[in-house]
Amino acid sequence: MQIIAQHGEIFIILACLFGFFMAWGVGANDVANAMGTSVGSKAITIKQAIIIAVIFEFLGAWLAGGEVTNTIRKGIIDPELLQEDPQLLVYGMLSALLAAGTWLLAASMKGWPVSTTHSIVGAIVGFAVAGLGASTVDWGAVGTIAASWVVSPLLAGTIGFVLFKSVHHLIFENDNPFTAAKRYVPGYVFLVGFIVAMVTLTKGLSHVGLDLTFSQSLLLSILLGLVIMAVGLVMQRRIKFEKNANDHFGYANVERVFGVLMIFTACAMAFAHGSNDVANAVGPLAAVISVVQTGGQIEGSALVPWWVLVLGGGGIVVGLVTYGHKVIATVGTGITELTPSRGFAATLAAATTVVLASGTGLPISTTHTLVGAILGVGLARGMAALNLRVIGTIAMSWLITLPAGAGLAILFFFMFKGMFG
Repeated sequence: MQIIAQHGEIFIILACLFGFFMAWGVGANDVANAMGTSVGSKAITIKQAIIIAVIFEFLGAWLAGGEVTNTIRKGIIDPELLQEDPQLLVYGMLSALLAAGTWLLAASMKGWPVSTTHSIVGAIVGFAVAGLGASTVDWGAVGTIAASWVVSPLLAGTIGFVLFKSVHHLIFENDNPFTAAKRYVPGYVFLVGFIVAMVTLTKGLSHVGLDLTFSQSLLLSILLGLVIMAVGLVMQRRIKFEKNANDHFGYANVERVFGVLMIFTACAMAFAHGSNDVANAVGPLAAVISVVQTGGQIEGSALVPWWVLVLGGGGIVVGLVTYGHKVIATVGTGITELTPSRGFAATLAAATTVVLASGTGLPISTTHTLVGAILGVGLARGMAALNLRVIGTIAMSWLITLPAGAGLAILFFFMFKGMFG
């Protein structure tokens, strides 16, 4: 208690700095994943992707980022075991943020799309085992999170596979693909609007003073989906059929229609990602603030202050703008060749999976989800469409992430303990 009273302000300043650094890593590595399909399919330029991400990542983090934050913070360590030594939780959360941020910096420099969720979970487990003993870790909660790393790519891959097959069947196999695209694409636009609205509203925008029942959320989501569909229709009308001697079936025109759709899915993915992954940066930060402000009281969960979500959202944006281009290249062009229709199926599948997880409070990895969705779309075209060497490198970087996060966290934990101990 005495250490917290003595160094409280320093702890909060350090937590804000490391939280921002961690959010920077989320932006540099994870947001690039969210935008990779849109850029890789040439639906939007890198500049446009950054503008979309800046707006929607920030909105997702601020408006819908409250739910998952609790799971990361209170699910892994039993707070009761730290009541005697609250300063250990502070050291641990500071070391977890610094460790995860450092690993994300290294991975982003290599262009590896790793999981920020893996990084922070590994770091928290590492500090808990080293500083408090293995018995303090809730291995059941860690197991649930670990299971989601397998479930999310499989789920996203399946949805991506089905979505791409539906696009192929309804549009590309039609006698007149361009007309079919104009007929069916508004339905897909509605789906995008509905899903994103649903996650935002069902999670309850309680921290901005808005609480709705499930039926109210459903009705509002349908209305919002219809509004976004109307916007899509207006944009779609501007696309005129262009004759091309090399393109007998008009597939290039169809891809231009999907290019419009990709703008909507890019917004959806950025929003879903911001709402889900801001927790990785602000969860430990909120824990430190809560312990210091209550004078060493450790509670299972505390409301995340609004400015902490803003700090997290800001860090994500800076990370993307300064360093996001490397991972965008890996995801957008490395795994399989993407066109707007394939990119759409992958992005919508990933966003749907993230939304389902966000709604249930399960901290899944957006990276695994998106890579899974791209693999699903690639598989719909056969194994030859996949670049197995790149997939191998990605898988290897995923395996290293957890131990790297844990090892660095142990190192930093003992450093902080020595400095303030």
